[in-house]
Amino acid sequence: MRLTAKAAFAGLSVILVIRLAAMAVMPFADTSEPRYAEIARIMAASGDWITPWFAPGEPFWGKPPLAFWAQAASGAWFGMTEMSLRLPSWLAMLGMLAILHELGRRLYSLGAARWAVLVFSTMLLPLVAAGAVLTDPFMGLGITLGMASFRLAPDASSWFWRYGLFIGLTIGFLSKGPLALVLMTGAILPWLIWHGNGRRYLGALPWARGIALTLALTLPWYLLAEWKTPGFLEYFIVGEHVLRFIDPGWAGDRYGSAHSRPYGAIWLDWVLATLPWSPLGLWLLLRERRGEVAARIRMFGRSPTASYLFAWAVATPAFFTLSGNILWTYVLPALPPVALGIGVGLSRLDAVRLRRVALGGLILVPTAALVLGALSIAQPNRFKTEKQLIARAAAEMQPGERLYFVDSRPFSARFYSGGSAGIVSRKRLGDILPGRGGRVLLAVEKGDLADIRDRISGVIAPLYTSRRYVLLSVSAVEKR
Repeated sequence: MRLTAKAAFAGLSVILVIRLAAMAVMPFADTSEPRYAEIARIMAASGDWITPWFAPGEPFWGKPPLAFWAQAASGAWFGMTEMSLRLPSWLAMLGMLAILHELGRRLYSLGAARWAVLVFSTMLLPLVAAGAVLTDPFMGLGITLGMASFRLAPDASSWFWRYGLFIGLTIGFLSKGPLALVLMTGAILPWLIWHGNGRRYLGALPWARGIALTLALTLPWYLLAEWKTPGFLEYFIVGEHVLRFIDPGWAGDRYGSAHSRPYGAIWLDWVLATLPWSPLGLWLLLRERRGEVAARIRMFGRSPTASYLFAWAVATPAFFTLSGNILWTYVLPALPPVALGIGVGLSRLDAVRLRRVALGGLILVPTAALVLGALSIAQPNRFKTEKQLIARAAAEMQPGERLYFVDSRPFSARFYSGGSAGIVSRKRLGDILPGRGGRVLLAVEKGDLADIRDRISGVIAPLYTSRRYVLLSVSAVEKR
């Protein structure tokens, strides 16, 4: 199916603008986005660019700082808004699109490259990740650059593709750690063994200078982080990369709870992340008769390019198959080759029915993003965020008054209050209740409201109700 440059550019522009619009209006919803946004806010406010801080006095050892650097810098330059903190992820995904287009153009055709970019930008997970405060877009960028560079290096005239593997590893090491090397090796090594072409591809890379470049750009931060907060390396390397992988209920997680999932669930995540294109991709792969399918699979295995994309696409879900401690965002680095494979298939079709299916796939997820953006404006209480509650509390508070969350304080409350919202246990409510003529604001989970009312003496007035919390004004009883 022919796709002109003008049509591809127009389609991609519309998709990217839609994502920008949704980024600007959607509030940070608990848990991941406001947690990382708060870490970036603290980094910018404190001026500490070495150690990300989970809270004042508590270092965040769960991830390296590249994403936080970008988010904190963007927030410092443009203000601590949803748009500014999400912008680095949008730019990272834009980088992935540029690399994917170049890879498709060099390996197949301009038509395949254009379709691949449109398919990838309208897959569910890439579109979500493109406008979210997460570390995964940076990891995806690093692995996409590294994998594309390794395949293109032997025929490249530019130094960029010969050093691209090492630049990609650097981005991966500084966004999520040594996992980047594991995932790339898990795809490249079996492919080299299968085709016996290691000399050609390994010989095309400047190993000494490339490794020196990666170490020079990554090792100083790891050493500084351990020096500043001793214990980081043990927690990050052993805990985050080994114990988190082998123990679905890892009790050592310092920053939340482990994500216990059934073994093999990552493959369902892989299919979900590629919607709405995964059914079409399967159809494109298996659309011949039974005998022709077998012949095509054999030809697929003999093709260095097709088998490379296959190895890249399955290495990440294969690695996480035996881990129950997973999130669906982990499959993001595996999606560019899937998009390219579908793009190649679409570029070779010329059926009216398939054209309609393809156009339907292009508008489905962006339309959902528009709907969610509109819903966040019209009915903000549908989302797990305390943005509106914090705004109402700020409008109500007089000098000297403070807002406290009882028993639990979500990350969105921490971020939108600039860290000023306090937390108090219900057993210690008496310590913060106001004296004569004073007032305090309490945010109480809806299910706890009756119990909290029984514990409080004073004049209680509800001010606002969010999806999870009720904002109360508690004033002291005037004595006669």
